Amino acid sequence: MTVTKRRKVADDEHAAQKDNVYKNMQESQETHISNHLDEIVAAVSITPRKKIPNKLPQTALFQPPREKLHLYEEKVKSFSSSHEYKQAVHELVRCVALTRICYGDPHWKLAEAHVHLAQGYLQLKGFSLQAKQHAEKAKEILANSLVPPYNDNTDVFKCSIELFHTMGRALLSLQKFKEASENLTKAERLSKELLQCGRIIKEEWMEIQAQIKLSFAQVYQGQKKSKEALPHYQEALEYVEISKGEKSLECVPVLRELAGVEQALGFHDTSINHFLQAHLIILSRSPSQEEAADSARFVAHAAVASGKPEHHDVAEQYFQESMAHLKDSEGVRRAKFLSIQDEFCHFLQMIGQKERATSILRESLEAKVGAFGDFSPEVAETYRFLGGADLAQGNHSGAHRKLKKCLQIQTLLYGPQDKRTLATQQTLDILSTTPEVATKPRQVSKARVAFGTSIPQHTVLGKARTSTAD
Repeated sequence: MTVTKRRKVADDEHAAQKDNVYKNMQESQETHISNHLDEIVAAVSITPRKKIPNKLPQTALFQPPREKLHLYEEKVKSFSSSHEYKQAVHELVRCVALTRICYGDPHWKLAEAHVHLAQGYLQLKGFSLQAKQHAEKAKEILANSLVPPYNDNTDVFKCSIELFHTMGRALLSLQKFKEASENLTKAERLSKELLQCGRIIKEEWMEIQAQIKLSFAQVYQGQKKSKEALPHYQEALEYVEISKGEKSLECVPVLRELAGVEQALGFHDTSINHFLQAHLIILSRSPSQEEAADSARFVAHAAVASGKPEHHDVAEQYFQESMAHLKDSEGVRRAKFLSIQDEFCHFLQMIGQKERATSILRESLEAKVGAFGDFSPEVAETYRFLGGADLAQGNHSGAHRKLKKCLQIQTLLYGPQDKRTLATQQTLDILSTTPEVATKPRQVSKARVAFGTSIPQHTVLGKARTSTAD
């Protein structure tokens, strides 16, 4: 009886200890899970900087990580398509965190996420070093992933192609042309091997080739080797046209870069044709007024660059079209219209239509003061041009007034020792010796003695708003 009682007590103690151990383990697990969930919230919460109320139901706080990853991937596509690259990069960072949670550190999917983040950084100017760092991280992950069961996975090799291409682009942005070329060569060779093994279809291979050939062309162009860049641009365009269609928007940047190289090599007719081809694609896609204006402006610039009389009509036609898209606009677009108008006037001056250019600039002066301000380079340059026009017509008094206003603005903007300010000052000094201008200072001096006042500078400049022909 005593033995049985002792056994019962021992069993009860053992059960109690077991319960305590189980309870402690459960508490430990709950603490661990709670800490892990806190880390997930910090990494993937939509509003990570705001404190989340503790009493919210769990369904409002958490989503399955893979669902959330898909959500952020869709957001990246949306931001990228609308050229909101800063927001896209923000979401790509979240994608990296979620991919690590979903697949773990050594998985090739994490390498892919780093490659995509590197591509996002490349779309932001000045972030090439960050792009290179993430590409290197992806390379490190992939090196550890190429073991069973991944060594026979086509997606891994596609990720490798993307990695080498992205690394090449990052190095190109950093002007490390040799290393960039080496990585692009690896991407090209690997894509060709996948095609030969039947791992990718020809259409997909052509899309990859289009990107790689364009990057090769940019490497040569970055080294100012236009002759070597030309065939790569031509091949890139051919692949894009085959894979995406001749009228696809993807053709536009390739056409423009190709046209720029042709222009540098003196192939002006083909350059103009390619800019025009890009322009027609843009117009077919219902562009904004600003996009249409920029596109027409490219064609006009190409026609001006040729310097051939047979292209003068083309230049005028597309300058006029560019300005027509921005006419009667306000704000930034108004300033852009005036800048294009200035370019058009310089073109008119270049082809001998100086009177027409002068008339347009004289009428534009008041609008420029409103758009850019009294003390702006645009207003100073217009005064300089109008003063030169008066000087060419023998109107020394009018030239002196306009160049004096130009000098006032240039002195404030650039300082008295700038070459532009000195050139204007030199012209004014010469004009001051002419009989027509020499009497003016004495009259102003007498006026000051009579009234005891001087004319403030802002009054002289403000006068331009009501009369620019004086």
